[in-house]
Amino acid sequence: MGIVKEMHLVEDLHNVNSKPTRDGYGEALLILGETNPKVVVMDADLAKSTRTVWFREKFPEKFIDMGIAEQDMLATAGGLALGGMIPFCSTYGVFVAGRAWDQIRTTICYGEFNVKIGGMHGGISVGPDGATHQSLEEVPLMRVLPGMTVFSPTDAIEGRKVALFAAEHIGPTYIRYGREAVPIITTEETPFNPWKAEVYRTGDDVAIIAAGTLVYEGLLAAEELAKEGIEARVINCHTIKPMDIETIVNAAKECGAIVTAEEHSVIGGLGGAVAEVICQHYPVPMRIIGIEDRFGESGEPEELMKAFGMSAENIIKNVKEVLDMKE
Repeated sequence: MGIVKEMHLVEDLHNVNSKPTRDGYGEALLILGETNPKVVVMDADLAKSTRTVWFREKFPEKFIDMGIAEQDMLATAGGLALGGMIPFCSTYGVFVAGRAWDQIRTTICYGEFNVKIGGMHGGISVGPDGATHQSLEEVPLMRVLPGMTVFSPTDAIEGRKVALFAAEHIGPTYIRYGREAVPIITTEETPFNPWKAEVYRTGDDVAIIAAGTLVYEGLLAAEELAKEGIEARVINCHTIKPMDIETIVNAAKECGAIVTAEEHSVIGGLGGAVAEVICQHYPVPMRIIGIEDRFGESGEPEELMKAFGMSAENIIKNVKEVLDMKE
């Protein structure tokens, strides 16, 4: 039992570098600017925050700043896609999902247009910007849309891999990125299959299914649980839609209990998606870790993550609770 060697993760979870996942998005766009002539990048007056400023500086002729007009940006992106381009649209997740949902639904998804959306500042770790900028609700708004693919990469390296894949994938795509620097636990050699939830650690007592930076916390939790004789399987569910039903159901059958963890509302996100799968295919005791039914707050990212239960300690607590239910 333990870390899966074939996953080529970092050797020491307690000695890792950190970087915002949004940096991976910016890096991917620079690569695409060189390699894919169809890619055009659009922003809503937040180029520095979304890291699209890097693309703008190198490929100004392929960059469009739409100003603070998210609805116009998404509608225009639909037109560009209809003309054969591959538009990458970027702004804060709370703005794109909240203000431009109608354009995403009726223009992009109903029209089956090949538009890519980078939703920034996902989660509570946005920090001092507070509740108005902390996107805790966008995953269900995106995954409910027919034809939409939804990703939540765990670190900057995976964030780059996801964006590069999105350029090749045909269809509407939403990628969730964070503002704060988070631990880099994957490597260039770590396999990335967009349609598979990756098992990072083996175990048959309980399955910890996480997305985003909570994958790192899940691995830390599993490490501590092992000291108590509890072997937890840790799964990186970077693709929230379409869900990898096979891996989730196997985890339910082989572990008998599931804990999900995400930096998102407990309503409708990864936890809800996993619950939809197991209740239909193989019901087992389950706990969902996320932001309870409330808005975020202003504060330092580390303080907020701890205060809102986004920690290995809270995962351990929920694992023990769900194991009691299992018995």
